[in-house]
Amino acid sequence: MHESTILIENLQSMWWIAAAAVLAPVLALLTRRTIPDVVWLLVLGMVIGPHALGLAESTEAVAFLRELGLGFLFLLAGFEVNTSDMRSRAGRSAALTWLLCVGLGVGAGLLIAGGDWQVAAVLGIAATSTALGTLLPILKDSGVLGAPLGKATMIHGAFGELLPVVAMSLLLTTRATIQAAAVLVLFAVLAVVIVAVPARLFRKVPLLGRAFAAASDSTMQTIVRITVWVMISLMLLTAVLELDVALGAFAAGLLLHAALRGGAPEHVEEIMHKVEVVGFGLLIPVFFLTSGMSIDVLAVLGVWPLLLGFVGMIVVVRGLPVLARELWTSTRSGLDTTREKVALGLYAATGLPIIVAVTQIASSSGLISVTVASAMVTGGAITVLVFPLLASRLSQRPQAPGSAQS
Repeated sequence: MHESTILIENLQSMWWIAAAAVLAPVLALLTRRTIPDVVWLLVLGMVIGPHALGLAESTEAVAFLRELGLGFLFLLAGFEVNTSDMRSRAGRSAALTWLLCVGLGVGAGLLIAGGDWQVAAVLGIAATSTALGTLLPILKDSGVLGAPLGKATMIHGAFGELLPVVAMSLLLTTRATIQAAAVLVLFAVLAVVIVAVPARLFRKVPLLGRAFAAASDSTMQTIVRITVWVMISLMLLTAVLELDVALGAFAAGLLLHAALRGGAPEHVEEIMHKVEVVGFGLLIPVFFLTSGMSIDVLAVLGVWPLLLGFVGMIVVVRGLPVLARELWTSTRSGLDTTREKVALGLYAATGLPIIVAVTQIASSSGLISVTVASAMVTGGAITVLVFPLLASRLSQRPQAPGSAQS
């Protein structure tokens, strides 16, 4: 009887979560996507969550699906990143820019937190992240993904996803810094082994590779299953090593993308599409909806200066340094106009998933209160709502006179 009650509770919560996931894209289309799907997911999560209507709660089963959703979000972000672009001069410039941003962010955090360096690290890391996974559909819809602005955003987004996760693992841990660094090196080695050994096996035994490729379009979906296995393997590895699981999922995407580009480039787009179907079909919406469910709107409104201050901090320590580097140094981004450079700064300052992850760690360890965490997540949602909209308007090239009539 007890097991039946637990099942009903889980299914009731999941019913409301699934219903909200269906409603969110409808609302996004009704608003002509000026309010992105991800923002609607957060808003609807607030509505159905325990702080509002109380229709759904984050049960143990729902919480596990949330972690898988986080994994798929970072897996897809890693898939989209071109490692050769990260190694280019523009990539090195973007990495240096992020280091400048996090230095400013932690410095500002020290002033705000009265010298508490761990809270300063939380603020600095959260304020300098870039929501690459969230920006991808926005960039695709606006048609700039293949343009210099889209490529520059992808590079800044890659470092804005990866480096904050690494910083979280180094700074927000109970280990000493040297121990944390050693654990990160160990993770990197084991992650490469987990991906490289199967890839090498498929290359050495062509019959095995052909058999798996032939079954990839059947009900067995072998390649997708391997992709999910690699993601869960690296998430498990990070959990065992007491690192953030987002690092494992992002590394899985990076390494799988590199392995597929080297061994089976013709299957990359197909595999990405199938993983997107699995992720965006259920698990990623669960992540964003449950993130919204954890936000206490009344408590956030009670600390509205903190909310606005955090959004302002993101602009100052992430958006402005990116813009300044584009205006006054050679970054090889290929951006010609000031409008495009401002747009890049706005895209780079758009953050949410890392903010959710870092505030979750910080609030669970007692570094910040749940109310502060909610305000920071809401601030991240505001950047997703406002900054890409402004950036897309700035990046639209004005029509030449008479072009409408031609």
